[in-house]
Amino acid sequence: MSDASANPDDVPFNRDFPLKPGVVEEVRPGLRRVLCDNPSPFTFTGTVSYIVGTGKVAIIDPGPDSEAHANALIDAVKGETVTHILVTHTHKDHSPGTPRLKAATGATVYAEGPHRASRPYFESEKVSTESGADRNFKPDVAIRDGDVIEGDGWTVEAVATPGRTANHMAFAWRERDALFVGDHIMGWSTSIVAPPDGSMVDYMNSIDLLIARSEQLYLSGHGAEILEGPRYSHFLKRHRLAREASILYRLAKGETDIPTIVRAIYIGIDPRLMTAAGYSVLAHLEDLVLRGIVATEGDPVIGGRYRLAK
Repeated sequence: MSDASANPDDVPFNRDFPLKPGVVEEVRPGLRRVLCDNPSPFTFTGTVSYIVGTGKVAIIDPGPDSEAHANALIDAVKGETVTHILVTHTHKDHSPGTPRLKAATGATVYAEGPHRASRPYFESEKVSTESGADRNFKPDVAIRDGDVIEGDGWTVEAVATPGRTANHMAFAWRERDALFVGDHIMGWSTSIVAPPDGSMVDYMNSIDLLIARSEQLYLSGHGAEILEGPRYSHFLKRHRLAREASILYRLAKGETDIPTIVRAIYIGIDPRLMTAAGYSVLAHLEDLVLRGIVATEGDPVIGGRYRLAK
């Protein structure tokens, strides 16, 4: 899911993705993808599921709870054996299709773990700003950063990339020097980072982690592949830092609330995207409060008004 309110002028987005739902497309030798028919202002043309390998294969991100999409994936691997199901994160456009696929294939499900809050003080989850959480998901095998998963002719390394969600995991495909990045990096838009599920602190750290890695080809959960992944990640990092600077500029004028900040820094925003913009501002403010740069009364996230701390 994206922050579709991002300014397209400061990130080189690619919105050319003509793949139709249900069509099996070979992206690279040994790699296929199938698009789910769940387009929206936040999912772009829909969720992309990937099929890794041939003969004995892995499926990455089964998508939403869609019988049509599950059937399309099963048809795509007819005559083959699905040995692994890998899930990047537990949002409702990525993981709820897992039970259908597992029931049809008997494959083992790998993921970081169930959905959870990003910070200890969110464990009670008094407020959940992210309504898209799949709270029923549980993997067969819980994986951690650096774990290696091997199949027939392919090997992937688990790369922990919290931020979008606390349990977000990318997968590095060693034989192709490629990275399945889920929703952490998308070529068509920036991602929403929404507490309590997400954390801007974690998101920025994960951006730096990916920039330092060698993989150039990023395969995202929405939209086309990204050919110069680390370079593109630098643009996303710069975009986030610019948003932070804009928030601090507004707070320098005096104490205010999130809706006022959104109106000040998202000029001419589509009203349908106001909530998404508010999520991003909220995540930045949580980060700034934790760093002692911004202050608010009470809860560091749901405090109604914010001001510069110094």
